[in-house]
Amino acid sequence: MASALEDPALERYFKGHKAAITSVDFSPSGKQLATASWDTFLMLWNCKPQARAFRYVGHKDVVTSLRFSPLGNLLASASRDRTVRLWIPDKRGKSSEFKAHTAPVRSVDFSADGQFLATASEDKSIKVWNMYRQRFLYSLYRHTHWVRCAKFSPDGRLIVSCSEDKTIKIWDTTNKQCVNNFSDSVGFANFVDFNPNGTCIASAGSDHTVKLWDVRVNKLLQHYQVHSGGVNCVSFHPSGNYLITASSDGTLKILDLLEGRLIYTLQGHTGPVFTVSFSKGGELFSSGGADAQVLLWRTNFDDLNCKDMIKRNLKRLHFDASPHLVDIYPRTPHPHEGKIETVETTDTTTVRTLADKSEEISRYFLNPSLLSSECSPTSLKKKTEDMSDFPSESQRSIPLAVTDALEHIMEQLNVLTQTVSILEQRLTLTEDKLKDCLENQQRLFNVIQQKS
Repeated sequence: MASALEDPALERYFKGHKAAITSVDFSPSGKQLATASWDTFLMLWNCKPQARAFRYVGHKDVVTSLRFSPLGNLLASASRDRTVRLWIPDKRGKSSEFKAHTAPVRSVDFSADGQFLATASEDKSIKVWNMYRQRFLYSLYRHTHWVRCAKFSPDGRLIVSCSEDKTIKIWDTTNKQCVNNFSDSVGFANFVDFNPNGTCIASAGSDHTVKLWDVRVNKLLQHYQVHSGGVNCVSFHPSGNYLITASSDGTLKILDLLEGRLIYTLQGHTGPVFTVSFSKGGELFSSGGADAQVLLWRTNFDDLNCKDMIKRNLKRLHFDASPHLVDIYPRTPHPHEGKIETVETTDTTTVRTLADKSEEISRYFLNPSLLSSECSPTSLKKKTEDMSDFPSESQRSIPLAVTDALEHIMEQLNVLTQTVSILEQRLTLTEDKLKDCLENQQRLFNVIQQKS
C-alpha cells in the first residue's frame, strides 16, 4: 500500500546575496544549487550543511537567468549587461563571455543533449548557440516585443518562447520556423516551459493565471487562477504530475495536474517570489525572491517512484507518440477538504523586507500593479483551494481567420528577419576566416623572424 502524502517542509535557507534572487537551478547530481541575483553575482551552494559557497563575479548588471548543462560541467548565465557567460562550476569559477544580444538577455536554456544553448532577449529575438564550438548558429525573429523566456523541448526538436507581445510561440529547430502560436488578450507570459514528456507547455501569466497547453492539438487544457499577483515562474516535477508556481503575491503554490486542483500554498518569502525549481530527481525544490533569500524545501508529497516515471517519460519524447494516462487533460474542479497546518521556521529574524527595492524590482519583472502589498509571516499552509474558472470553448484556441491575418501581416517582416539571420551567420563565418588569416600571418611573421 502506498504511504500517505506528507507536507512539503522548509529544510534550510541560504543567505549571501545582497539583492533580489532572479533564478535558481540544481546541478544534475542534486548536490549543488546555483543562484542569480540583482546584485550582479552568481552563487554556487552545496546542499550539504555547513559546506562552503562560491560567489562568481563577472557580469556588470543584473543576472536574469542561469542554467546548468545536462552533464553539470557548465553553468550558463544571462544578464542585463547584454552578455551570456559560461562558467566552470568549481571553486575557481572561470568563465567565457558571449556578446549575445543588442539588449538585456532574459533567459538561457541548454538542449537536453547539451549541444545547444538558447538565449532570449529584449531585442525581440531568440538566438541559438553551438556549445561544442561556442559560436552563434541562428536567430529566431517573429516576436514584436521583449522576449522573456525561451526553452527547449525534452527531445530538442522544438523551442517555446514567450514575449510581452502577449504571444507564446513554438519553433521548429530543424527548419527554424514558427510552427505554432498561442495568444492572450489579457496579459503576457513571464515564463514558459515544457512538461517532462514534451507534450504540453505551462505558462506563468502576468494576469495572475497559470495555463497548460497541449502542443499536439493546440488546445488550452487547464487554466488555474489561484494567485492574487503576477506569476513569475513555474517548474514541473520530474514525474509530470505536479507543477509548482512562484508569484508576486509572495506565495508558492503546488498544483496536482492529474486531479486539476491546488494542493498546497507555501508562504516562506517576504515580498514577491521570482523563481522556483525542482531538483532533477524531484525530492527537493528551491525558491528565491525580493527578500534576497534562497529557500530549500523537501518535497515529501510525491510518493510515486520518480525514477520509473522519468524512464516512462523519456520513452515519449517524440511529438507523434500516442497519449497515455499520465498525459494532462481538462478535468472538472475537484472539491475537497483539508486541514490547516502551520510550520514555523526556527529563525524568523532571517527574513528581511526589501521595501525600498521591491518597487524597482517589480518594474523589471512584471507590472508594478501586480505587486502584492501585504507580506505574510514565514509559514507553510495547506489550504482548501480549488482550481476554478475553466475557460469557455471559444477561449481554448485562436480563431483561424485571425491567425491567417496575422501570418499575412508578418510575411514581409519575416523575409527581412530571415535576411538579417543569414547576414549574422555570414558575419560569423567572416570573423572566423579573418581570425584564421591573422593567425597564419602571425605564424609566417614568426618564421621570417627566425630565419633572419
